[in-house]
Amino acid sequence: MLKKLYFLIIFSVVLSALSLSVLPSAQAENETADHLIVSAGGLHNLGIQSDGTLWAWGDNGRGQLGDGTTIERHAPVQIGSDNNWVTVSAGNFHSLGVKSDGTLWAWGNNENGQLGDGTTDGKNAPVQIGSDTNWVMVSAGGSHSLGIKSDGTLWAWGYNFFGQLGDGTTDDRYTPVQIGADNKWVTISAGVIYSLGVKSDGTLWAWGSNYYGQLGDGTQGTDRHAPVPIGADSNWVKVSAGESHSLALQSDGTLWAWGYNVHGQLGDGTQGIGRLAPFQIGLDHKWIKVSAGSLHSLAVQSDGTLWAWGCNSCGQLGDGTTDDRYAPVKIGSGNNWVTVSAGILHSLGIKSDGTLWAWGYNNYGQLGDGTTTERHAPVPIASDYKWLTVSAGGLHSLGVKSNGTLWAWGLNSDGQLGDGTIIERHTPVPIRSDSNYVTVAGGAHHSLGVKSDGTLWAWGYNVNGQLGDGTTTESYLPAQIGSDSNWVKVSVGAFHSLGIKSDGTLWAWGLNSNGQIGDGTQGTDRHAPVKIGSDTNWVKVSAGAYHSLGIKSDGTLWAWGYNGYGQLGDGSTDDKNAPVKIGADNKWITVSAGAEHSLGIKSDGTLWAWGYNFYGQIGDGTTDDKNAPVKIGADSNWVTVSAGEFHNLGAKSDGTLWAWGYNGEGQLGDGTKTNRHAPVPIGSDNNWVTISAGGYHNLGIKSDGTFWAWGYNVNGQLGDGTTTGRLEPVQLFSPKAMPWLFLLLE
Repeated sequence: MLKKLYFLIIFSVVLSALSLSVLPSAQAENETADHLIVSAGGLHNLGIQSDGTLWAWGDNGRGQLGDGTTIERHAPVQIGSDNNWVTVSAGNFHSLGVKSDGTLWAWGNNENGQLGDGTTDGKNAPVQIGSDTNWVMVSAGGSHSLGIKSDGTLWAWGYNFFGQLGDGTTDDRYTPVQIGADNKWVTISAGVIYSLGVKSDGTLWAWGSNYYGQLGDGTQGTDRHAPVPIGADSNWVKVSAGESHSLALQSDGTLWAWGYNVHGQLGDGTQGIGRLAPFQIGLDHKWIKVSAGSLHSLAVQSDGTLWAWGCNSCGQLGDGTTDDRYAPVKIGSGNNWVTVSAGILHSLGIKSDGTLWAWGYNNYGQLGDGTTTERHAPVPIASDYKWLTVSAGGLHSLGVKSNGTLWAWGLNSDGQLGDGTIIERHTPVPIRSDSNYVTVAGGAHHSLGVKSDGTLWAWGYNVNGQLGDGTTTESYLPAQIGSDSNWVKVSVGAFHSLGIKSDGTLWAWGLNSNGQIGDGTQGTDRHAPVKIGSDTNWVKVSAGAYHSLGIKSDGTLWAWGYNGYGQLGDGSTDDKNAPVKIGADNKWITVSAGAEHSLGIKSDGTLWAWGYNFYGQIGDGTTDDKNAPVKIGADSNWVTVSAGEFHNLGAKSDGTLWAWGYNGEGQLGDGTKTNRHAPVPIGSDNNWVTISAGGYHNLGIKSDGTFWAWGYNVNGQLGDGTTTGRLEPVQLFSPKAMPWLFLLLE
């Protein structure tokens, strides 16, 4: 009895199984063509998008997200690369899923065998359970699991102290066991420590803990170790088991509730008075969706309106307050809601336009909006935040959205993504929970970022001190560099870094093999930022592989470091250990350093280039190196340029995109792999605003905030979920292009 009370207290305060019930297989089959899934677990969420990919976000302490780590995610991240997921269910700390081939998969906590793989070892990535290929439905509870096969049989596994598996015992099961001999189960829902189900004859069944009367059989405190029929009605169609209260719909559209009611979660207008049997809530006959959370309830009516009631301590009802509601209240004025899913203290919903929304408690990032800020009304998730800036590193990519969140993808061998791992990512993943980045820069194997408070952060490879933290130790997470809060610009080379502070001073650190630091020395690496000269009028910097460029406020151009191909532009091929002025002009407005060549734009809109030219990356129609700036073409409307390793991107004032140089990986984006010795237009769009050339791949942003990528992709650096190179720009993941669609298994 003490063990029972212990679990009841723990679960009632902290945990809940918040999986949704499932529709009959025939109905589910009809809906899969148009609608997919979202499921709110205890402190994490799962979702399937229209392309069959699996996504997860929130708490990950037990590996329940399935991304191979135990790092919490504050925005949706793709799980694996498979695109054949058809249903998922999020429990307290474990997750279940079924693929289109009927195979069953599980991951997360497994202390009680709830994964079903025959062990009690946790898994932080999906593992196949058994070899059967006829699973159609699953529901993850507190520490137990339920499933239905295509033959209508019911199966259960995991924690069973209260008889919630329904096999007539209280013994835990480490692999799925069949419950009874019936083959007509159509709907199931696993609560924290009890279970609900509906058979094809419309009868309602319940089993497990009944401490609060949540089984609905008219008793309280009497657990049931096998399914028992609830009432005599035979028109039940949907059920949802919460922590200790239950919701259900009948075929006439009426809503019913029973069990615990301390916060009004039954919705009958009372508080504290539980119901031991199903009780009709209101008189409406148009309820179509229900979801029981820990202590709150959500529902959708046939007119597309969203309703909520019960506990609202963290705004999980979504009505803009934190006041409990004892009867259903309409949330917002919209009438295009199609499904909802209630977690412990948070809620998810999907609208008919495929957009995903979240509200409530967010301490673990379970809302997925990139923050840990509590929301008292629904907010859109990853749909309205446009990309603000991007940076293409050697084989990885970085981006910042308009809400200040930092994202990264691609090669991660040295932690250059900053997600705490060395696992490469093929789609953008959010980096930590910070939402105040303003600029980022990706190098060969390390990355820098500046936040809105002026602090400098670095992560990745550090053998030459290029992170600037005073060590040569790699960092897999962003770490603050020093305590200054006046950094405004950064640029990352192959193994060295540059930065400018708000006082106009120039700083450098990292590898100094060719004088690229610019402090007057050569061969002495710098493991922390050192001030370069005494000038206070630096406005732009760009770090190449082993050389550096800068512009001062008077419009003069300066260069230093390796000069074997004339990439400094001073008319020689001699290295320089300190900044030297290039030419006499004072109208330079921007520069970009490639591997061994350089680009610049003057105030009159003309484009200039110099240095290594084997692939035509200078753009003057030849392959001859140039040791001083040469004008490229006659146009005077260039506004931005970005130099990759051996290729370049440029944009003109009319918004057109241009590329030239090496094209062996399709990085020019013109649909070919032919090198171009002069700028060629890429596509016909005229709304490019931001471009970034990496080693062999590119990123770009258009004026509508959409994000595009093309070129080399063997490490997933394009972020499109594949490792297939692209010869033309492709739009990256967009929730509007691949919307979160409606929860079918509910």
